[in-house]
Amino acid sequence: MSKSARNPSMHDVAARAGVSHQTVSRVLNDFPGIRPETRERVLSAIQELGYRRNMAARALATGRSEVIGVIMPEVPHFGPTSTLYAIEHAAKRAGFKPLITTASWDAESMGEALDFLLGRSVDALVVMAQHPAVLDAVDSITDVPVLFALTGNSHGARSIAVDQVRGTRLALDHLYELGHRRFQHVTGIAGLTEAQLRRDTFLEFLAERGLERLPILEGDWSADAGYRAGLAMEEGVTALFCANDPMAIGAIHALEERGLNVPDDVSVVGFDDVPEAAYAHPGLTTVHQDFTEVGLRAVALLVSAINGRDPGQVDPVEPWLVVRDSTGAAPV
Repeated sequence: MSKSARNPSMHDVAARAGVSHQTVSRVLNDFPGIRPETRERVLSAIQELGYRRNMAARALATGRSEVIGVIMPEVPHFGPTSTLYAIEHAAKRAGFKPLITTASWDAESMGEALDFLLGRSVDALVVMAQHPAVLDAVDSITDVPVLFALTGNSHGARSIAVDQVRGTRLALDHLYELGHRRFQHVTGIAGLTEAQLRRDTFLEFLAERGLERLPILEGDWSADAGYRAGLAMEEGVTALFCANDPMAIGAIHALEERGLNVPDDVSVVGFDDVPEAAYAHPGLTTVHQDFTEVGLRAVALLVSAINGRDPGQVDPVEPWLVVRDSTGAAPV
């Protein structure tokens, strides 16, 4: 096609299919009530002509881009990645497309991500705000509805999160009911809100039950960090609570190298319920986070906001405990 040749328009499609411009629009927007043979003629004309919708022109006409912007962490851990898939599927079902970019939690990186998305006239934003600094960087945005995901703040305004305190309590209560009284904790990345909530809840649990506070084992979400923590675990500990599943799996490997049996000598609990947790040896007891539900609720709330409806109270997503073979009764 020469440079002067224009792209086919909706009117060209209508002429080829022998229908009105409005009928083509209704087919493109998947309106009900179109006769199957009419829909087929329009779709055939679209394919024959190579017609593509001019989304920029549509956005000018309707005042909407039908795009939801998503800011993800630069390091794609299990939670953000799983949430992204749910957001994408839910957005498509609601008639929107996601536009995704990544950012670290410093102000410059977040500013660049926001400029990129807002410069493309997104209708709303989902920000996976695992660090408090992200909330500060985005808090001033008023042009479009903004929703935070994975903040750990299960009752925060404009936030969809799994209830971290509830999840941590489920894990620790399970261990306590099995008779364990010497606990140690492997944390997630320092500074991340969810990791801090699990750590704080762990320390509160020890204080409430009058249990000895042993050194916290610092982790970074990786199996390697869990392995190092397993090697550093105090003698006599019978319950190891890890802030995510990869660290728990790494810790189990280290404990076995130390000659300790899981769960006869030490019970280990993870967090997230990654797919591999069921196939670890032994199968990993863990807290299931419903990241799919986080993504679905995020899109539902944003679509309500786009359409001018107040979403009302934002409830936390409830976690649940999945008991497998890595936990058992405390040794006598």
